[in-house]
Amino acid sequence: MNTLVSEVTSCLVPRAELADTTHEEMFRLLADHFTGVSRDQFERDLNKKNWVILLEREGALTGFSTLAVYETSFAGEPVSVVYSGDTIVSREGWGSTALSRTWIASVNELRIQYPRGPYYWLLLTSGFRAYRFLPLFWREFYPRFDAVTPVVAKKLIDHLAGEQFGWQYDGDRGIVRFERPQRLIRELAAVPEGRATNPHVAFFCARNPRHSEGDELVCLTELTEDNLTAAGRRMVGPGAAGSGTT
Repeated sequence: MNTLVSEVTSCLVPRAELADTTHEEMFRLLADHFTGVSRDQFERDLNKKNWVILLEREGALTGFSTLAVYETSFAGEPVSVVYSGDTIVSREGWGSTALSRTWIASVNELRIQYPRGPYYWLLLTSGFRAYRFLPLFWREFYPRFDAVTPVVAKKLIDHLAGEQFGWQYDGDRGIVRFERPQRLIRELAAVPEGRATNPHVAFFCARNPRHSEGDELVCLTELTEDNLTAAGRRMVGPGAAGSGTT
């Protein structure tokens, strides 16, 4: 496992600077892990993002995460938002912390460019693995199994999701159902027996019972140093990616 980690490299790049060959690699990687993926839809979604995190191993793309980082307003005050789009890591990269380290380092770096108001991560996920990223690295996030979402946080989630997804967002359920959803392949959508008893995973499945059909649970956390767990702080500690690369 240590050898695998050392071989995975990662970087944050502006979406506009991606090569055509990288577009092709990203699409093929996404299509290998999701059904319902079309090239046109992939390109439309990608064009709405302004940053991309790339993972490579031995010169081959093993994962990526697209980001739309922007400023908006809520209750008359400015807020800055990181919205995660398509994110996938192939099996070759599962043993690496490169994505976690680079993601956290990257959003910290991007904060300089988007300094106004509180800084939030807006996450949509149809997979329990992505949802598990929240309790692993952040202390306070919503929705969660062990706390009721505060009224203000719920209003902010509704506001941001409504801005991004309009009629596709069901505020009562906290779910986005896209007109043409992408579905994780059966192997990745299934929850292994050993994971089903984890309270976070069980909560995700209960709140998003149609996750295997492509329904996306809308989640929110504030991106502050104080909100990081011990594991999250290790991602930005000694040896972590301070410049967006590992």
